[in-house]
Amino acid sequence: MEDIRYKEQLLCSRESKAEDTVIEAGGVKLGGGELAVIAGPCSVETEDQIVAIAEQVKAAGADMLRGGAFKPRTSPYDFQGLEASGLKLLLKAKKETGLPLVSEIMDASNLDLFEDIDVLQVGARNMQNYALLKQLGRTNKPILLKRGISATYQELLTAAEYVLSEGNPNVILCERGIRTFETYTRNTLDVAAVPVLKGLSHLPAVVDPSHGSGRSELVSSLSLAAVAAGADGLMIEVHNNPAAALSDGKQSITPEEFAELMKKIKKVKSAIK
Repeated sequence: MEDIRYKEQLLCSRESKAEDTVIEAGGVKLGGGELAVIAGPCSVETEDQIVAIAEQVKAAGADMLRGGAFKPRTSPYDFQGLEASGLKLLLKAKKETGLPLVSEIMDASNLDLFEDIDVLQVGARNMQNYALLKQLGRTNKPILLKRGISATYQELLTAAEYVLSEGNPNVILCERGIRTFETYTRNTLDVAAVPVLKGLSHLPAVVDPSHGSGRSELVSSLSLAAVAAGADGLMIEVHNNPAAALSDGKQSITPEEFAELMKKIKKVKSAIK
């Protein structure tokens, strides 16, 4: 991007590394032309819930399981997650299904709790938490870095640079929608971010169509658009009872809907190869 100063020095840039970076997490590869699908509930609620969803998304073809144990919520009175107990439940789901795990970390002081989590997610609210990014840069864990609510491409890439500059090369960029004047959707998914980021950077770029719209009925169409745009992965919220979900039920699809979507995703991915 022309307005990124000293872009030739950015470790994330194509000038620094021309070929795509491929990141392996729990045996799953992100980048390099493959498509990884990460699926699961917004929040881990109970053992039965997370294990059942894990089994269902795996049967449908998901590559990784997502689930929030630490939840940054807009209101302090909303469900904040099960925290350490939630991570233990995720590990039980991994033991049952073999799916690698993706979960959000909010504070570097909790790093020890995430030792067995395969990918550490940095949420949109923490994209510019530079102290956290520096600490994550001193690990060798894959970091899924979500674009901030109103962040530019430049700001996302320089946030990634904080992790890379500390020695951790394993950064995955995530477009999850940005805040615009439109209020019908929770956010506006920026599909253009996929080719832009992949042109500017060698890092894998994944898309979260669930947060990108906030509406479950739009998740399928936006997922297919992201695949057609060349995304390296999708991050989709799936809940077996969205109406009763403790967080983000309105943007969660059911396991049955996810299974149908996976069929369409495979067709689109095959068509653009």
